[in-house]
Amino acid sequence: MAAVKKLLRAEDDGTLSFGDYTLASKSKQDNFEFDGDIYKVKTFKEITKLERNGMFVYESVPGSTVSNFKETDSEVTFCVSSAEDVQFTLELEPDSEYEVFINNISAGKMATNLSGKLSVSTEESGGSCVGVRVVKC
Repeated sequence: MAAVKKLLRAEDDGTLSFGDYTLASKSKQDNFEFDGDIYKVKTFKEITKLERNGMFVYESVPGSTVSNFKETDSEVTFCVSSAEDVQFTLELEPDSEYEVFINNISAGKMATNLSGKLSVSTEESGGSCVGVRVVKC
C-alpha cells in the first residue's frame, strides 16, 4: 500500500488515514479537526503515533501507514501497512477483553491492562494492507 500523502486526512467514508513509514526523519501534523475532536500525528520509518485531544490513540513500531481507521464504543477497525513486521498499541477501555481479527481471522482474545493498552503484532505482507478489527467481548 502506498503511504498516505498527507500525514493525516479524513476519508469520504468517515474514517481517518494517517502515517508515512517511508519518511527518513520525523514529521508531524497537529490541530487536525475531525468529527469534533483534534488529532495529532507523528510519523516516520521508526514510529507512528496518533493522539486525539491530547490523549494516546495508536502507536506502532516501526512506523506504519494506517488507512480507514474507525473507532466506536465496541470496536476499532483499520488497515495497516509497513516495510516490516509491525507492533501496534491501541488505547482502549481499561481492564477489558477484546477479540482481535487479522485479515478476518481471529487471533484470539486479549485483555487490556489497567491503563487500557492493547498491543498486537502483524506480519509484513509485501507492502499490502493488513486488515485489523478489534472487538470488545
